[in-house]
Amino acid sequence: MGSSLVEVLVRNGYLKTAGNIRAFSDISRADFVPSEFENEAEADIPLPIGFGQTISQPTTVALMFELLNPLPGNCVLDIGCGSGWTSALLGNIVGKDGKVIALERLPELHEMTKRNVEKFQLLSAGIVECFLSDGLLGYPECSPFDRILVSAGAEEIPQTLKEQLKVGGKMVIPVHNHLTFLEKRGPDDFYKEEFPGFSFVPLVKKSF
Repeated sequence: MGSSLVEVLVRNGYLKTAGNIRAFSDISRADFVPSEFENEAEADIPLPIGFGQTISQPTTVALMFELLNPLPGNCVLDIGCGSGWTSALLGNIVGKDGKVIALERLPELHEMTKRNVEKFQLLSAGIVECFLSDGLLGYPECSPFDRILVSAGAEEIPQTLKEQLKVGGKMVIPVHNHLTFLEKRGPDDFYKEEFPGFSFVPLVKKSF
């Protein structure tokens, strides 16, 4: 993503924290859209990435990242990673001491994520790992997670993801076209905030 869009996101209050600003500056959205849409990569609109899926508009992703507040060294679960933009952004933030587990249910997008994320050497560095998997199940092998980011709309917050969130951890997930922020304050104690007015592709069971 070019600096001009980052400046707009900062000026309009969508990007605030230093780590998020740096990641959005370092990781170009143009590297995660089909070639025919590269000229539109800096536009604040969703763009098709094939197979009935889209890459979310930058203001939405920026807001999700500000709510999530990923930090260096975090272990993050990225569900519905699509073409890999959010996974690369997260990898940039968590760094070599962190880990991003990127889950995608569509085989074609899973392969696209791997190709795109490796443009920034995040796979070979061991920072991002990509799996063809059902996001509704989470990834218990690497849980608990400091952060969970879900980029597909759910009917409700899956209990499996609540269980895989570390106490003190944060989750951002769309539920019924609301962005939902969840903070786990105890084993069964969750603080929740909702932000209406968002539209996402549905979070569904795996198709393979």
